[in-house]
Order: sequence, then C-alpha cells, then structure tokens
Amino acid sequence: MSGFSSEERAAPFTLDYRVFLKNEKGQYISPFHDIPIYADKDVFHMVVEVPRWSNAKMEIATKDPLNPIKQDVKKGKLRYVANLFPYKGYIWNYGAIPQTWEDPGHNDEHTGCCGDNDPIDVCEIGSKVCARGEIIGVKVLGILAMIDEGETDWKVIAINVDDPDAANYNASFFCTWMSSCPSKVC
Repeated sequence: MSGFSSEERAAPFTLDYRVFLKNEKGQYISPFHDIPIYADKDVFHMVVEVPRWSNAKMEIATKDPLNPIKQDVKKGKLRYVANLFPYKGYIWNYGAIPQTWEDPGHNDEHTGCCGDNDPIDVCEIGSKVCARGEIIGVKVLGILAMIDEGETDWKVIAINVDDPDAANYNASFFCTWMSSCPSKVC
C-alpha cells in the first residue's frame, strides 16, 4: 500500500537482522501500533513478515522499540520453517494484522487455550510474491484456530485486494469450499 516503506539493517539470517518500517514522511513507525488495522471498509492491512517461497521465520518484535521485523529465535538458534518437497518455505505470504493481539490472559472459548501474545497471523494466498516489510490490503476469506504449544494461534486466510483473482473469492466461496471439511469454520 502506498505511503509505507521499509529499511533493512544488518545481514539477513543473522541475530542482528531487522526490518524497520517508515510512514509516507520517512519517519520510523511501529508495524504493531502505528499502521491502522483497516485499509478500507472490509479491507485489513497486512504486514508481510515472510514472503512466499522463503523459510526464515520472521515476526514483528513486539518487545523491541519500534517493533521491527526480525527472525524468530528458539533455544538461541534462528528459526526456519521446514521445506515440503517440491516447495521451499511458505506457500503463501505470511504476516500479521497490525493493532491486533492474542491475549495470553484470555482463555478462548473455541480452543480452550489462551492467546500466544502475538498479533493475529495472516496467510495471504494471492499470486504475488510480496516483500518482507511490505504493507498490503487483504480481504478475509476465512479463519482457522490452531493450538501451538498449548496456546491459541489464529490464522486468517486472506487474499491481496490487488490480486487479479480477488474479486472471484470471498468468505462465502471459502465457506462453501470448506463445507466438505469435517471441521466447520463458517
């Protein structure tokens, strides 16, 4: 979306790597707090953390000043998602909806677990490979509740509103498509 830009610092795939976001005036902003949740009526902003076909597990650093995007670390090691042959990394653009948060103190009635203390995740299924730190407008198609290490981790399934097929997909289509699934989401 116009008006936002990003700045990479340090080498990718290192503990020091960060992606900082800037507004239209070139001022540093927080992708967690300063980007509006809505891009337009029924269109959400999405902060792209992991571009399609890449596997470095990147996330908005909610505890760092300005909340840059950085590679997630577990047990002192940088995290990567597994490749699933013949694909490399994520098969979609992965990111988060700004100004959202999964409360670790709230027990979700649907999952029986508390939130994961992160913004709500988005899996964007359009055809474009987005850039890390890019801000796009997305239309929600559905949502999945996942439990990860005992915490609720919602995944919004969405499509970039600028995708050539965006007009062909909507939540009704997604619900019809999912109707054959034993776990009803609509």
